Amino acid sequence: MTIHSVVIQKLLSTNAQVGRRVAAHHLKEFTYGFRNKMAIIDSDKTLICMRSACNFMASLARHNGRFMFINTNPLFDEIFDLMTKKVGSYSPSTNSLWRTGGFLTNSLSPKKFRSRNKKLVFGPTQPPDCIFIVDTERKSSVINEAFKLQIPVVALVDSAMPLDVYKRIAYPVPANHSVQFVYLFCNLITKTLLHEKAKSDAANPDIDAQMEEAPRKGKGKTYLDKVDVTVVLYDNLAPLPQDIEETKKLLDKLVVLKFNGSQGRNMCFDGPKSAIDICDGLTYLDLIINQIETLNSKYGSRVPLLLFNKDDIHDSSLKVLEKYSKSSVEVHTFKQGEDRELKSLGEYYSKEEVHPFDDVDVFRLLMTGGTLDSLLSQGKEYILVLKSDNVATVLDPNILNHLMINDIEYCMEVTPSNSFNLMLPTTKFKLREIGGDQDKHLKDNFKLIDTTNMWVSLRAIKRFVDTVEVRQKKPSFSKDTAAGPAIKFFDNVFGVSVPESRFLPLDATSDLLLLQSDLYTCREGVLTRNPARTNPLNPVIDLGPEFEKFGDFQSRFRSIPSIIELDSLMVRGDVWFGANITLKV
Repeated sequence: MTIHSVVIQKLLSTNAQVGRRVAAHHLKEFTYGFRNKMAIIDSDKTLICMRSACNFMASLARHNGRFMFINTNPLFDEIFDLMTKKVGSYSPSTNSLWRTGGFLTNSLSPKKFRSRNKKLVFGPTQPPDCIFIVDTERKSSVINEAFKLQIPVVALVDSAMPLDVYKRIAYPVPANHSVQFVYLFCNLITKTLLHEKAKSDAANPDIDAQMEEAPRKGKGKTYLDKVDVTVVLYDNLAPLPQDIEETKKLLDKLVVLKFNGSQGRNMCFDGPKSAIDICDGLTYLDLIINQIETLNSKYGSRVPLLLFNKDDIHDSSLKVLEKYSKSSVEVHTFKQGEDRELKSLGEYYSKEEVHPFDDVDVFRLLMTGGTLDSLLSQGKEYILVLKSDNVATVLDPNILNHLMINDIEYCMEVTPSNSFNLMLPTTKFKLREIGGDQDKHLKDNFKLIDTTNMWVSLRAIKRFVDTVEVRQKKPSFSKDTAAGPAIKFFDNVFGVSVPESRFLPLDATSDLLLLQSDLYTCREGVLTRNPARTNPLNPVIDLGPEFEKFGDFQSRFRSIPSIIELDSLMVRGDVWFGANITLKV
């Protein structure tokens, strides 16, 4: 007996398939027909709807979503109390009888509801991100208000559910409202939320507590508190020399290194993220090589590209590079397993995790096979390291010129966070005030965000590896900042505050919709925003779990819609987009 058969038998044992005497026309797709004058609900479709609802709630739980659980049947009180206690949304002060009318739209002044069969159990006092209802009634005030506020609803529906109520439910689950099925469904949701909570706790420990506790250990300060970073505005950088020959000499001293370690597993893409088409049919790797080709062609320079691949994506990356066999850009590939220390470091992480490469990893790589000495012998002086898939990266010779003029050993590209505006031409920051892009929900806790693009002097790296033991058994990457502890060994640590338009990390299919739309075009490997958009900010796009997989994202869009005049978009439910659509909000 298969697992599917066991699950279907479990559903049948709860009488989930028994509908009512009437089957509404819009719900006939969920029914087999009638037996003994009772509609029979298709258990397979019930199972599919349950899976979709659980996936949606799981996706919200991963982003600390808020849930409201509404019970309208006293038979289910014990089940709801048990569920809300386990998922952490039970509170004696809020477990009271409330008026449902105007509860969401007038939540600042709730009143008692005197009926005996209405009960709300909810956790947070802020507006919920999802409402869960078991015994859905016609003309439910909660569903009407949720529809007005665009809050998605997960609810059980029977075969006689009116159309005006049904169409306002984002995730309907057709089933009989028996106590056994309600217990089964609530138990499934409870386990789903607890599982996501456990995963979140393991992946994201309390960083704020760690930051507060760190200064108390040892002598009171870590390298994050000791290192000063002098940040200059990009607009204040000195222009390039007018003599093309001088710029050529400048670029001949540069080498670009790309860490190709980000798998597309979070989007169920088989291969590295740098191989995903992002704009005008070009991949992120295409953009980098096109920029290098443009610089080499314009100034007659020879800037090479070093590509470091993780073991599990090395072969697929080589296939992507085949189309550059006739390119004028020198591309040299490295494999993680070629260095014993890097190989063991990669094994420290599971295949599902993205290796958070820090500075020491860069130095290890350059030590492999005498690469560092070879680059120095060729007259190379600086290396630009691209550690993440920031698709808006620009290989800017103006930054290199600034480094050469001021003899800077280490420079990071940063951008102001949402809660801070950099106004002065030159400002000093502690390294702790600069956050990485790994924890988006913590960005407002920092003044600056590290784009993870860094410029380092090769001679300074040589001095570092000759005087400091860089081989270690476990990674020392800090989640508080993208820079590793090696930064404290450099004499001049600078940062350049680049425009916010140069920071567009590719983390999810929501980002992919933004990039593949008419909002961006590619010119000489650089993403350029459409001047027709008057709003300086990009649209806020939030696609539901149905779009999380790369294949589902492609199939649900017949063509990418126009979003020039779009401010925000949130998609929930089984939504498909046709061709030639323009989205406006």
